[in-house]
Formats: sequence, C-alpha cells, structure tokens
Amino acid sequence: MTEHSAKKSLESIRPEELGRLVVEQGLATEEEIAACIQAASDAGHHSFATVLVQKGVITPGQIRRLKTSIEDARSQQQIPGYHIICRLGAGAMATVYKAKQLSLDRLVAIKVLPKALSENAEYVDRFYKEGQAAAKLNHPNIVQAYDVGEAGGYHYFVMEYVEGHTLHDELAKGKVFAEEEALRLVIQVARALEHAHAQGLIHRDVKPKNIMMAPGGIAKLADMGLARVASDQEAAQAEAGRAYGTPYYISPEQVRGDVGTDFRADIYSLGATLYHLVTGRVPFEGSNPTEVMHKHLKAPLVPPDHLNTALSAGVGEVVERMMARDRRERYASTSDLLLDLQAIAAGDPPLQARKGINQGLLSGLVAEAEAREALPGDPAGRRRRRAARVIVLLAVALALSVLLNIALLVLRAGP
Repeated sequence: MTEHSAKKSLESIRPEELGRLVVEQGLATEEEIAACIQAASDAGHHSFATVLVQKGVITPGQIRRLKTSIEDARSQQQIPGYHIICRLGAGAMATVYKAKQLSLDRLVAIKVLPKALSENAEYVDRFYKEGQAAAKLNHPNIVQAYDVGEAGGYHYFVMEYVEGHTLHDELAKGKVFAEEEALRLVIQVARALEHAHAQGLIHRDVKPKNIMMAPGGIAKLADMGLARVASDQEAAQAEAGRAYGTPYYISPEQVRGDVGTDFRADIYSLGATLYHLVTGRVPFEGSNPTEVMHKHLKAPLVPPDHLNTALSAGVGEVVERMMARDRRERYASTSDLLLDLQAIAAGDPPLQARKGINQGLLSGLVAEAEAREALPGDPAGRRRRRAARVIVLLAVALALSVLLNIALLVLRAGP
C-alpha cells in the first residue's frame, strides 16, 4: 500500500469522520482538525488527507495505518448493536477494536477472530471458552465480559473497555517499579486471582502484558484466552504434554504439560511478574523460547533482592516462595499469598512464607526419624533416644522461628 493509494482510499471518507478518527487516536486536537478541514476547503484541489500530511498533523505511515483501521472497522460493522470506532491492536489469535455499545451508550472493547481462524474448530472452541470463563468472573480487578457471539461470519467477544495501558508498556520503556508501587499492583492482581480460583478457574497466562492499568492506579487482569476450569479433566488430558503459557512467566508444570496443573501455576507466573517489576528483568533469559522454558525447569533463581538491593528481604522471600520449582513448596492458597503481600507492604515479615520453611524443616526431621526407626535390629532404647532428639530439634526449630519473628518486629518498631 503506497502513500498515494492510501490517501486516495481515504478521500472517500468525509473529512469530519476521518478527523474524528484522528482525534480519537490522539494524533491531533480538534482545533488542528478544524483548521485542516478549512484549509482543504479553501484549496479546493487538495484532499483533507493530503492537507493533514502537508501540515505535519499526521505522517504517511499513519495515513496507511488509518486506512487499515478504517477498512477493518467497515468489515466489522455487521456486528449488531455496536459501532466500531477504531482498532486497538492485534494478537496471534484476534484483533481488538474500540467500539460503542449502542443500546447502553457505553464504550466497549470487541475481540474479533479473523475469518481465516474461524475455520479452525480448535481456535473457535478456545475463543468461546475464553468468553465463558470470563463471564463467570465479577471482580473490580478483572476485565468484565459482556457478550460473545457470531455475526456475518465473524466470531466476537465483547468486554469492558479499559482506558489505559499495560504493565508491559511501562516495562518496555525501561521502568523499574519501586517496591511500594509493585506490591500495590500485584496485590490487586492477587485479589483477582483469588476470585478466579474460588470459581474454579486458573488463568494460566499471568504476565505484564495481560495486566491493564486503568485510571486511578487500578490494575485489571485481562485475557482469559488460556483460562481453564481446574476440574476439567477432559481438557487437561487433551492438553497433556503441551506447553501453554508465555515462556518468560510460565510455571515448570506448564512447561512439562502436566495434567494436574492448578492455581499454583498462576502463583508462579505472578511471582515472575513481580520479579520483573522490581528488577527490570525477567527471571530467566535465553536466546529462544525453548531455552527460557528449560531454565524454568533447571536453572537456579537469582533472588530479586540480589539484583535490586533497595528491596526488602521480605520481597525476596515471597518471590522465592511463589516461584518455587516444586509447586508443593509454593503457597498453599492464593489467600495465604495475599496475607504475605499485604504484610510486607505494611512493613511486617512474611509469616506465611516462613511457616512454609518451618513446616518443610519439621517434615524433614520427622521423615528422618521415621526412617531410622524402621531400621532392622535397632534396639528399642536407641529408637527412644533418637525420637527424643528429634523432639528436641523440633522444639528448637520452632523456638528459633518465634524468636526471629519477634526480633524482626522489635527492629521495625524502632526505639
């Protein structure tokens, strides 16, 4: 598409309509558009699009993108009850448009599956499952689903329109989030996940690109494209051995394609997201997706407070617990995770993470004692002495844990 042909195509659009689109996309002010409309009218032989370029209001590249946006909008106008305004973006599976729902006079976002993918039953099924999964959720930190359907050969999914940007957009500009801001955002996402998990849903693609930043500092979890009902064993078996997720934030069990993947995969991905926010780096890097995913399985995690020494020790403890390679060592529930996130945000120690460490230590000591008692020929007296030593060790471990937490609280309280 040449600049000339793009401008020729735009000439068929009324200047007011094209001007409105330019303003809505933030390319010019209403005053600039009014001046260009007047200039085109005065010149007579110049089109409005030509004047926009000549006056430097928009570039030739923007002319081409405007044409694409208008053509896409026109092709989607058959979705009943909605007026397409402009294209917001496109991904691997769908294109998202900003639109107005005419019946309620409100702005919405409409995700439309391309016709080429509409012929693929797997894509269509996943598309509708996303809408159905999102419809089960009603939470201020989750992008709300409104409608799903098909019209004119296009499958569409209507959702809440969020005026803002994603966390990925800020990270892409090189921003490293301060601990306080990162915790405030991640706590909101954790609440969203707590709600989803309570409904039996796992998101499976938590990442900065799927966290929208709405006005007022409100974080909203978006894109339920990989969401699955945790109890759906048929779907789990169908996906066995296949890695679903985004390599930089994917959990080890998702890399392996484990059938039993559950809510703890979301905790891992949220931990990787928090890691990225406070360090400016993803937990594991590689030359290709396969290398990155392999590192999630095998490579040791560099604690975030080693990369950003301004972080509190509590953030490091929580992230390491969230990103434990063995999911049994992660938080036992999203609610437990929230308790620790809120604690470190308030300047208190993450007791749930430390409880996990203490429980692991005690379990190991008990297992060792039981193994020794099972040895053949072990005299009863020696078994009793070993059991007594284990009890003492258990008591010491618990006492040390209590003293450590008391000391930390005293230090934080100050003189």
